[in-house]
Amino acid sequence: MKSGDNLSKLFEPCNIGSMELRNRLVMPPMGTNFSSEDGSVTQRAIEYYRERARGGVGLVIVEGAYVHPLGKGSNLQMSLTGDDKIPGLSKLAKAIQAEGAKAAIQLFHAGRQVSSMIIGAQPVSASDVPCMLVRETPRPMTLEEIEETIEAFGEAARRVKVAGFDAVEIHAAHGYLINQFLSPLTNLRRDKYGGSFEGRTRFLVEIIERIRRKVRKNFPVICRMNGSDFFEGGITLEEAKRIAQTAEAAGVDAIHVSGGIYDSENGEATAPMWLPRGFMVPLAQGIKKVVNVPVIAVGRINDVKLAEKILEEGQADLVSMGRALIADPELPRKAMEGRLGEIRPCIACNEGCINMLLFLKSVTCVLNAAVGREEEFRIQPEKKPKKVLVVGGGVGGMEFARVAALRGHRVSLYEKTMELGGQVLLASVPSYKYELRSIVPYFKHELERLGVSIHLGEEISESKIYELEPEVVCIATGSSLVLPSIPGIDGGNVVLATDVLAGKAQVGEKVVILGGGEIGLETGYHLAEQGKKVTIIEQMKRVATEMIPAFNYYVRHKFAGFGGKLITQAKVVEVTSEGAIYEKEGQRNLEKADTVVVALGTVQNRSLYENLKDKFPEVYLVGDAAERGKIMNAIHSAAETARKI
Repeated sequence: MKSGDNLSKLFEPCNIGSMELRNRLVMPPMGTNFSSEDGSVTQRAIEYYRERARGGVGLVIVEGAYVHPLGKGSNLQMSLTGDDKIPGLSKLAKAIQAEGAKAAIQLFHAGRQVSSMIIGAQPVSASDVPCMLVRETPRPMTLEEIEETIEAFGEAARRVKVAGFDAVEIHAAHGYLINQFLSPLTNLRRDKYGGSFEGRTRFLVEIIERIRRKVRKNFPVICRMNGSDFFEGGITLEEAKRIAQTAEAAGVDAIHVSGGIYDSENGEATAPMWLPRGFMVPLAQGIKKVVNVPVIAVGRINDVKLAEKILEEGQADLVSMGRALIADPELPRKAMEGRLGEIRPCIACNEGCINMLLFLKSVTCVLNAAVGREEEFRIQPEKKPKKVLVVGGGVGGMEFARVAALRGHRVSLYEKTMELGGQVLLASVPSYKYELRSIVPYFKHELERLGVSIHLGEEISESKIYELEPEVVCIATGSSLVLPSIPGIDGGNVVLATDVLAGKAQVGEKVVILGGGEIGLETGYHLAEQGKKVTIIEQMKRVATEMIPAFNYYVRHKFAGFGGKLITQAKVVEVTSEGAIYEKEGQRNLEKADTVVVALGTVQNRSLYENLKDKFPEVYLVGDAAERGKIMNAIHSAAETARKI
């Protein structure tokens, strides 16, 4: 199999210790919540990992599995706490290896980063430093507990080897237990496991040494560690270099360089879309200069060309692409075959993956409805292809058309504007959401490749649909913002937020936005970043509650930094030529503005569906027209529906 143009380094074989990999592409460990309540491997987990191995990746590192009951991070996390787990782990390892990839698994202990509700006890840590993530204070581990935990890591590694895995990885990053011992932020101990650099690294060193005794010399041991905590007073790159050298001397075969803790202000540990692609690669590059074992780079690497560049420039020896492989498990194979346009992009939205984990739900992906349902969602060709008409070229309509065409149906798509994309075109306007701009090119490529007949600039009528005589009609006409019933709302200084984002409406220097939902907040961010003086008025106590908490915090923080102003628990009662009049705490106030932007309320565009639903054998409603929601709702509902026809 030949690699795509200029990707020869990425698909070059390499070694980690005695383990030979078919290429330098790694699937890093990412939680799924696919395990059973007792931590056993499920068939769902096996099929999920099998699919990624089948896609052509060189090494699959299975998600962090807890080594001790007090280290459990989730109710549905994989466990390595007993020999009874070995049979399930063995099936998982064999499933990965049968597809040509090597299989490793990560050894995990949450330390203070877990709720007492999950483990049924007070969390433990190096010291009693409160955790901002779970808002609890851990208790310091005793020397006896430290020894017990070191042995738990060793025994977990033994079970991994017995189960037939090719390697094991130690999780010493992202503010979990080992990182808590390594970092001066969380290790305030005065005994032999604290104080000096040697004291803070002793816990990691003894874990490595215990694992090495359990698995012997030729079984590869990888250490995932922070190249920086991205937090003042935490681990810096210079100290991380010393930690990496210490880990190498203790016996690890590779260093997997990540960064950030959950307290990091810009979310480095979860690498959201506002951080630049490859932002952590310099950390790997710095550590590679001081160690002799292979170094794995990670951190917002969602493009194979970027991965190739990292390797070509010698910044790392291997590259991890995590969420990109959730979005498209076939990414390696498509890249090897030069089919780059077919790769479903990862937009680093964290909506289906990390956000689901934080709310203790199973992982999915905004753009890939098949995650965790690989066999159920396997696309099967339809024996009797049908003539399918899709009305609306937003993400819901495009996904319906894509899946229907993959099944062999004859598909035509009509979009009333001159551009595919719908609401995504507007959602991608705020600068921090630039990754969303990769969605439309992907869909365009796939629809063209699959032979979908695309008609732009045609607002299809009911009579035209009858003329076309489709057997299946999919209505994906979305929703629209509407003007609320407020005196003065029809004034010449009033515009819709969607028109502002689309560049159809000009605004003055002083702007008032009515509505602090997601679209209102993001429109405010966009305008404030341009230097406009923006005020958002919201009736509720909090703004944009539908956003992921980390994204909500980031956008609000940046909006305030741009000089933006939020007025909450206020009701707009009138719009005048001077601005907006609102009531708050029984008083009427005027917020002056040159332009009033409306971001209140939507109406679903479903009249065409209502007219057609009883007149054709199969009429489906998908996307915002069916249920107002996020991109994920639109794509998933469309994908599921298109599999039924």
